[in-house]
Amino acid sequence: MTLQVGILYSRIRKDEKLLLNELRERDHEIEKIDVRKQQFDIGEVPEEFADLDIVVDRCLATSRSLYATQFFEAYGIPVINSHETADICADKVKNSLALEQAGVPTPATKVAFTKETAMEAIEEFGYPCVLKPVVGSWGRLMAKIDSPDAAEAILEHKATLGHYEHKVFYVQEFVEKPGRDIRVLATDGEPIAAMVRSSDHWITNAAKGAETDVFELDDEAEELVRKASDAVGGGLLGVDLMETEDGYTVHEVNHTVEFKALDGAVETDIAGTVVDWLEQKAQAADEELEVTV
Repeated sequence: MTLQVGILYSRIRKDEKLLLNELRERDHEIEKIDVRKQQFDIGEVPEEFADLDIVVDRCLATSRSLYATQFFEAYGIPVINSHETADICADKVKNSLALEQAGVPTPATKVAFTKETAMEAIEEFGYPCVLKPVVGSWGRLMAKIDSPDAAEAILEHKATLGHYEHKVFYVQEFVEKPGRDIRVLATDGEPIAAMVRSSDHWITNAAKGAETDVFELDDEAEELVRKASDAVGGGLLGVDLMETEDGYTVHEVNHTVEFKALDGAVETDIAGTVVDWLEQKAQAADEELEVTV
């Protein structure tokens, strides 16, 4: 079955090139959709989208991703990931709430809306604790707070920033981890591959220069990946775990997940496995449409 696949993007990175190469090798037709140049009509499906079987959202900008996925769903075109999943994963507050409500172990977190109540939350956690932006990736604008003076300075700085998101103070316990965390790439909760990201810095993120290596998941980790995926609505996801004395804790689920670092760390054919799954999702959507017509 030859598919017409839309790739929604704002920049073609190595991750997108891996997917595009695999799709082309299988003779699927590709519609590259540069979100920066696209218009979305609230009533009519744009002509270039009319024959698409499935769309893969690879937008870098969160706001564009959230609007675009909602439009594609309104047009009746299956989109990976769904707007619901994107909406939950793009916001750390919604992410943490979803994990907590699903019974997935996740770091203790408090949310406040003023400097004063945020300071109270920080004092309740004690030092160190962590302050994160509610929207963001690659470890940017995260702060490990080691003292009251540092807390006051950071809160004052955030309060003066213009965007309303900076007025939402997301305060989290500092989790002692063994100098690494774990990134798992999964499709609807089924792990494709996993790696550890190791660094001397407290932020163990590949985008921050962490070293990567393959990681073999045990039964506990696999079960947490499934539960975390279900909690946010499933899809092509990056589930991030940390090892603690009591087992694993899931600190985040990512919806426009990057996998170039993982591809370089493991022997698994990442792009091939992802495209296998995309083909299954497109076929299932087509069969569902035939039933409803």
